[in-house]
Amino acid sequence: MKRTADLPPHPPPVVGFADCYVGGFVDRFHAHERGQLSLFLAGSVTVSTQDRRFVLGPGQGMWIPAGMIHEADCRTDLVFQVVYIDPGLTGADLSCRMFDVSSLMRGLVDEIIAMGFDFAMDARMARIARLLVDEIGRAPRIADRLMLPSDPRLRRVCEAITARPGDCRDIDYWAREAGMARRTFTRLFQQEMGLGFAAWRRRVRVIEAASRIAAGQSIAEVAFDLGYDNAGSFSTMFQRTFGVSPRTLRAGSSPALRPYPVLPARQDDDGAEPGGGGER
Repeated sequence: MKRTADLPPHPPPVVGFADCYVGGFVDRFHAHERGQLSLFLAGSVTVSTQDRRFVLGPGQGMWIPAGMIHEADCRTDLVFQVVYIDPGLTGADLSCRMFDVSSLMRGLVDEIIAMGFDFAMDARMARIARLLVDEIGRAPRIADRLMLPSDPRLRRVCEAITARPGDCRDIDYWAREAGMARRTFTRLFQQEMGLGFAAWRRRVRVIEAASRIAAGQSIAEVAFDLGYDNAGSFSTMFQRTFGVSPRTLRAGSSPALRPYPVLPARQDDDGAEPGGGGER
């Protein structure tokens, strides 16, 4: 097992290694002088930046630019590969993103890792590094992320909900927690997040559900824990969001999850979306 601290004082401009973490490990907020590319081979992890949270599983990758503060919370035992790339090779335009890993990207990362930590950056390795950066830039982004608001009152509410996705307290409760009138709360939430509070909370739940099911938790248990009265209504909401059933995900035969865009939805007076699928 290798860590960033184990790298030599002056590594090549691109360097990588394979690693693993045990479930429950949290790599607290930190930043790197280089850009970080992570490819996840097994397990599930939540990666948080200052304004977003990403849930990643096998076959997915994430790019974190140099200097970006981030934290990794291992939902299960995690096996991954990581490559650190000098900012001089990536420029300033390669923003934070998650994506499905292509076979080409996987091969390029394998080649870089095989070179170890002490090699000459010759013309061949320079071409490999440039091609890898190109692959990161062209990889289609996956929408499996949670945006967090910049307003500190809304952010406090959103962080409380992501910590306990099954919390069923209504919008009036959360408006009071934010110190706002209900109308002000809903208007500001829509303005900052681009969707209503109920739709955002539903997204929190289904992303959390995908991580739990992939880790082996039963569908019925996940549904109840996340505020649904029954597994059927939960499955309907899950399939509406991801395009596959939770049972398919549990069987491990589904393609990488690509959540459909969440459109702003009309909300009833109690803050619940019409046809909300049996959430408690």
